[in-house]
Amino acid sequence: MTTLRPLHLALAIGLAAVWGVNFVVMQVGLEHFPPLLYAGLRFALAAFPALLLVGRPAVRWRWIAAVAATLGAGQFALLLVGMRAGMPAGLTSLVLQMQVLFTILFAVTLLGERLTARRVTGLAVAFGGLALVAADFGGSGPIGAFALCVAASAAWGLGNVAQRRAAPPDALRFMVWVSALSSPPLLLLSLWLEGVPTLAAPLEGWLSLLYVAFVSTLGGFGVWGFLLRRYDASTVAPYTLLVPVFGMSTAALFTGEPLTWPRLAAAVLIVTGVLYAGTRRRIPEPPAREPGKTALAK
Repeated sequence: MTTLRPLHLALAIGLAAVWGVNFVVMQVGLEHFPPLLYAGLRFALAAFPALLLVGRPAVRWRWIAAVAATLGAGQFALLLVGMRAGMPAGLTSLVLQMQVLFTILFAVTLLGERLTARRVTGLAVAFGGLALVAADFGGSGPIGAFALCVAASAAWGLGNVAQRRAAPPDALRFMVWVSALSSPPLLLLSLWLEGVPTLAAPLEGWLSLLYVAFVSTLGGFGVWGFLLRRYDASTVAPYTLLVPVFGMSTAALFTGEPLTWPRLAAAVLIVTGVLYAGTRRRIPEPPAREPGKTALAK
């Protein structure tokens, strides 16, 4: 089983921090923009003017379209509509991590990746922590909003597998083109369902868009694609279980969502399970034999 190199491990943890903070940032943005318009503008900003600078992608168009439909437009349309419908930032950061389960399921069934006993054990410990957090939250979100976030996590998992299959040689260029293909359907859906848009938002709304477009989308998914190109999807995906740790702590600090002892205990379980699932057991090599001696020589 593969394991992340130290630098790649730091990238995975840093990415979890960026995406954890992202939920509070999106909650701020949704106070000033309708969800589909917000998602469409996010990808439009991520694509332009970068699209004019990176050149054509070195990946087949069908894979760009597949990732745009799942990880791009599908995931964020469902996620943002769910948040607008009542899912708070901290709880959303938790529920969305069901994408790990969907990623592993899709990777095993579609890519033939191997599911080892160590990964199963580590994920069981991590999901035990997630269950503890969910119980402590007490189902504070509406059932419809919750279902939308679960569907968003499934779309993310399928998008992970599509991106793994695409294996883009340039993750940043790939994400720019994914953003370009994600934005038009979201903006058209916004025009149809949310009406003629208004862009008269305060500075904090636009700062939220800049963060999610450039830091979370281009930077975050660029790193995500970089890791997926070098490791199995079922090796990389468990590290996103750290996202709720950063998401809940940020939500507690800036929005007042409670951070209780059961949630802290759950965070310890999540970190432990992720690290266990993402590392491999080292088996010591047998000592080298001296030339001319057999195994029975004394």
